[in-house]
Amino acid sequence: MITILCSGSRGDFQPYIALAQEISKLGKAVRITGMREFEGFIRGYGIDFYPIHADFKSLNVDENMLKEAQSADNPLKMLLTFNKMKNYGLSIANELYAACDGSELIIYHPGCTIGYFAAERLGIPSVLASPFPIHKTKEQTSVIQYGRVKSTPFKNTVSYHMLQSMLWLASNNSVKYLWKKEFGGLPKNFGKPYERHTDRKQPAVISCSNFVFKRPRDWNENIHQYGYWFVKETTEYIPSKELANFLSSGEKPVYIGFGSVFHEDQKETLSKLIMEALSKANKRGIICGMGKLDNVPSNILAIDSIPHSWLFDKMAAVCHHGGAGTTAAGFAAGVPSIIIPFANDQHAWAHRAYDLGVGSKPIPIKKLTSNNLAEAIKYSLKDEIIQNAKNLAKDISTENGARECAKVIIDSLER
Repeated sequence: MITILCSGSRGDFQPYIALAQEISKLGKAVRITGMREFEGFIRGYGIDFYPIHADFKSLNVDENMLKEAQSADNPLKMLLTFNKMKNYGLSIANELYAACDGSELIIYHPGCTIGYFAAERLGIPSVLASPFPIHKTKEQTSVIQYGRVKSTPFKNTVSYHMLQSMLWLASNNSVKYLWKKEFGGLPKNFGKPYERHTDRKQPAVISCSNFVFKRPRDWNENIHQYGYWFVKETTEYIPSKELANFLSSGEKPVYIGFGSVFHEDQKETLSKLIMEALSKANKRGIICGMGKLDNVPSNILAIDSIPHSWLFDKMAAVCHHGGAGTTAAGFAAGVPSIIIPFANDQHAWAHRAYDLGVGSKPIPIKKLTSNNLAEAIKYSLKDEIIQNAKNLAKDISTENGARECAKVIIDSLER
């Protein structure tokens, strides 16, 4: 049994589901560990699940702290927020370690470093699986600094040190807590494990297209990046009659949705702004994930969650918060992107979309107005941007990152 340790929101789990699907196709039993609220979602893809019973509600995690984590728009705020969240990891350390017991290999998200040390103690290999480039390089800036600072070899290296330090800060306390409690002291060679995956038995795998961020030449040969990890849907999505009719009743609409970073207290202000922007841009729109909205004009449809892989290629453009998975889905769909970053790595994906010529300039959520959103929509629908987006999608379609990384993992196990 291969066990995958993951954390985050629903969108954070999707690349790992894709990886698990490919591992399963290669004949290996695999399961994903996460908070119990994701069990139905993950099992729906035919993937085994090991539930962590603690969750934000049962642990009385401050909702304001969660909001801070989703709105940390500079590295200092990110650092402070990660520091506040570290106590949450203490409460689930026992369950994460228990999930590793009986496994033959551990795959871990960079925010779940307990997986590395558990595997070491259990005498089994571990694989670092990251949803974005994480390893130090002089060639490009990390996802917490890209677009914010000028790229230089020194600044690039420092930016990866910052990224790794933040992720380590969020998870090292859980390792300390468990090891001192259960084993009487810290693990041997306790420290950030990310750069230790340097041989074929313990490789690192990255979910990122080489047409978006090219694999750096100065990475160790056992850091593997072959493309995005896209989930294969197990059933065909059937749209509601209302959605099907809307899509067929006029020109392609603009998708606007902000996933898990959207909060109910933003609903009235943000929905009004979006409707005004669509009116100013003279475009039809689909607003996703904001629930039922009042006074919605006939050229706009409000919907709940829907598979991006089904919807995005039917849109004129996609406007979203810039989560790594949502950005990848937009790129793969071959339509222009309008990215409104809220926090963390979202700013990097927003800048990258613009730099690649497949989207508008980033508009941080704090600076969003109906006027600049309308202008961004118009910009994204220029012929040049539309063609660039199609070309990028064609390139991305030549990659199968999940399959190739699954082969690397199985090969490491056989060794």
